[in-house]
Amino acid sequence: MAGGGAAELLAEVGRTAVGFGRAVHRRLPRVLVGVAALWTALCLVAFVGALADDVRIDADRGTATAEVLDGSGFARTLVRFPVPDGRLVAPERGVYHPRGLQPGSTVQVEYARSDPDLVRVAGRTAWAGLPLLLGFAAAGWAAFGGAAYLVRRRRGRVAQVAHQE
Repeated sequence: MAGGGAAELLAEVGRTAVGFGRAVHRRLPRVLVGVAALWTALCLVAFVGALADDVRIDADRGTATAEVLDGSGFARTLVRFPVPDGRLVAPERGVYHPRGLQPGSTVQVEYARSDPDLVRVAGRTAWAGLPLLLGFAAAGWAAFGGAAYLVRRRRGRVAQVAHQE
């Protein structure tokens, strides 16, 4: 009897999984378009965040000459610069808008005097990062939107073949 109950439970789980699979398959194009829209929204949030950082820096701007440090990568460029009280500051998150900086070189930076960890390369604002964010958004639509298109197109072909039979 215990074996029979387990078999019934397993059969019910299988039916539920098949039903779930059909529901996902039916909604897949919408889900993919939703993921592309979410991806775009995240790019927009990143841009708005960068604009907010620019406003904070511009409201309380200090400038310094910074040394570009080793350990920099695509996601961040590490710098070290002096602030007026004589401390050397090396923001953990690195510098905003770091394009083209090499370790060992120096660069002019702008920072928020009230929060020296908030620093950007002088003259570079959130607008400098906009093309990259637009590229990320376009890549998201190409990947997820393209997949949604292909799924719908394939379904159309399958339906057409089924109708011809």
